[in-house]
Amino acid sequence: MDIRYSANPQDVRRYTTEELRKEFLITDLYQKDTVQATYSHVDRMVVMGIMPVDEVVSVDKGIDIWANFGTQYFLERREAGVFNLGGDGYIEADGQRFDMTFEDCLYITMGTKEVKFGSKDKENPAKFYLCSSPAHRACKTTFISFAEAQKRPLGEDKLSNKRVINQFIHPAVLETCQLLMGLTQLAPGSVWNTMPSHTHERRMEVYTYFEIPENQVVMHFMGQPQETRHIVMNNFDAVISPSWSIHSGCGTSNYTFIWAMCGENQAFDDMDSFQPTDMK
Repeated sequence: MDIRYSANPQDVRRYTTEELRKEFLITDLYQKDTVQATYSHVDRMVVMGIMPVDEVVSVDKGIDIWANFGTQYFLERREAGVFNLGGDGYIEADGQRFDMTFEDCLYITMGTKEVKFGSKDKENPAKFYLCSSPAHRACKTTFISFAEAQKRPLGEDKLSNKRVINQFIHPAVLETCQLLMGLTQLAPGSVWNTMPSHTHERRMEVYTYFEIPENQVVMHFMGQPQETRHIVMNNFDAVISPSWSIHSGCGTSNYTFIWAMCGENQAFDDMDSFQPTDMK
């Protein structure tokens, strides 16, 4: 498990490109029959990539649960959200099976002891993207299809930011302890996400970018509003965004991304916004 410690915004303004990427960027999430895990000390969010090919993969494969979490099993004191970003697959949560097609989502409650991931076609394996936050109460493990997500159209063509926010793990859709997750799709011809930008001092966020066309990239902008930095993101890369940092992106093409949040509250619109002209 890759461990990332909290970063001070005063230090980050002096980081080199290499240091910035090492601190916040998560790459190579999908490796055959393995669990690729990153533990962020920012609100203790865990990010995993799981790509089962020849076998069914347990969520704790290759991870020392006691050493990393101090618990008997991964979700003893955690909840998780999982999106399928690949071919058809399935998840078994304490023996209950959920078939997962592209962009389907599964919320898994705290207290779930066994979680396993499988693909239906090894030639086109599922790619499971998992985010997990600490939890203090159990809710209900729930499958959310893309059609069941709450839709929030935003932006406009003339500003190159026309998009739809699909809220999956959200109080308007289902009950969770503190985890929030959703999927934002940019319309063809639009490249900006989360602009005008914002921070939310009470919550951190993780982005993962996908459906980036071959030979295209997304520039992910982060940092304090008057001390912005950028990280070049490739397809399926993820990035950690501390509460003091903006989190915005601009692609050389339209793309899709998943956001995951945890922290003090679940108020989606609890944010401190900044106009583009106020940023540096």
